[in-house]
Amino acid sequence: MLLHLLLLLCLTSSLIVQASVHEYRNERFMSKGNAFVFHGGSEGIYSSSPSDNFTSDSDSVSFIRFEKIKFQRPEEVSNISSLLIHAVVFEVEDRENIGGSAYGGQRAVCCTSDLAKLGVCSHGDVIYRPSAKDSGWPQVFGVSLAENELSVTLPTRSIQVTKTGMYNLYFIHCDSDLKDLVVEGKTIWKNPTGYLPGRMAPLMYFYGFMSLAFVLLGIFWFSQCARFWREVLPLQNCLTLVITLGMCEMALWYFDYAEFNETGIRPTVITIWAVTFGSIKRTSARIIILMVSMGYGVVRPTLGGFTSKVIMLGVTFFIASEILELMENVGAVSDLSGKARLFFVLPVAILDAFFIIWIFKSLSATFKKLQTRRLLVKLDIYRKFTNALAVAILVSLGWICYELYFKSKDVYNEHWQNAWIIPAFWQLLSFSLLIVICSLWAPSQNSTRYAFSGSSGDTSAEFEKDDYTLTLIKPSPIPSHEVKNLSETRLLQADEGEPEKDLEEDKRE
Repeated sequence: MLLHLLLLLCLTSSLIVQASVHEYRNERFMSKGNAFVFHGGSEGIYSSSPSDNFTSDSDSVSFIRFEKIKFQRPEEVSNISSLLIHAVVFEVEDRENIGGSAYGGQRAVCCTSDLAKLGVCSHGDVIYRPSAKDSGWPQVFGVSLAENELSVTLPTRSIQVTKTGMYNLYFIHCDSDLKDLVVEGKTIWKNPTGYLPGRMAPLMYFYGFMSLAFVLLGIFWFSQCARFWREVLPLQNCLTLVITLGMCEMALWYFDYAEFNETGIRPTVITIWAVTFGSIKRTSARIIILMVSMGYGVVRPTLGGFTSKVIMLGVTFFIASEILELMENVGAVSDLSGKARLFFVLPVAILDAFFIIWIFKSLSATFKKLQTRRLLVKLDIYRKFTNALAVAILVSLGWICYELYFKSKDVYNEHWQNAWIIPAFWQLLSFSLLIVICSLWAPSQNSTRYAFSGSSGDTSAEFEKDDYTLTLIKPSPIPSHEVKNLSETRLLQADEGEPEKDLEEDKRE
């Protein structure tokens, strides 16, 4: 159906329009079927109580207000009067009520000559039927251009919303002489609690909750660092950075949404800062997890030759993540087609997959080293760390499948009230993983038992040589009995080289 196609084009992105004040600056109409259409906006709006004395100045009233909407046509076609230019506002459940067809033929938005002969509409008007639940909807009204008139302004009008739903606004005309018509002005969409779009409103309270959660985590972590400041490890300083970035990010998102809710216009500067802090936090978290997986600070003092590669991967991920978040949060997401969004989403997904593969490959090598050295305390903490990562990845994969299912079944955003759960889940998952890591590596009087000790003979060069070096020239084969003797010799040397260290770790354990 034509109207379904129009809705699908406008509702494919996760957030339709990032402003409750929709401004139009000489926007052109698009030809769709036998109509010319401009999509004025779509938002989830919560209902307010019906009022006979309704005014848009009321704080607890939901409404859609039209302000200074002006239609302008070229001078060369101004010598004739035009057909009506309609504003059509409807709830998504009433989408079937817009448009019609004669004798079961192709569905059209504008009244055709066949339908006009049947007496169901007037030629050139928009076809619509009253809603079965409320005869006052859809709301259809308009203006026309008189002869020699270049522009016309739609009278200021406010529509009270008394039913919770996803509302859509289209400007439609059926006059082929107005194919170059443009529209300017603005519409204001308001919920009972403010100008924040309905699907985003719960996120303001969520980010307030997450800000408090990060503050509580920060109080615990900073107090432990202050209490055992002599025992703080470089890895724990990295976790301090992630917690600080998380507190700043959640606070910025809360203030961003609060300002949006107050004014109806998204504060671009605060949004950019929130996006940037979030991108830095995600990049730092992934790099820290990779460094821990490679044994940094535990079985090796540095990353050796991998430092530049880790930095390069981190910088690339930050740039890709920053661009994606800016595109999704600054401006109108509906300006991006599905293919355009895929262009920005795909690099982030590929880099995330690369991080995951490298992390688990490094964990495998670190496990082998710890088992060979019989460092039981470190082995135990790495086992818990690996289990936490595995659970987080499995949960992530399950949630991605659910997210794809949710979006595939909710083509017209009828379940917009639950849409906020999807971004909120990813924040909760990353925060939960951060709590697990902080509990494993919390500063204490025994923090040094997790740290690298040069006396054990675990030099960075040896670790890198044993587990990561790739041979470019194929060596000559070694007889099997020599391999066996060589392995026994290395194990014997390892056992003789650090008996005191193993005993010391067993006592600490």
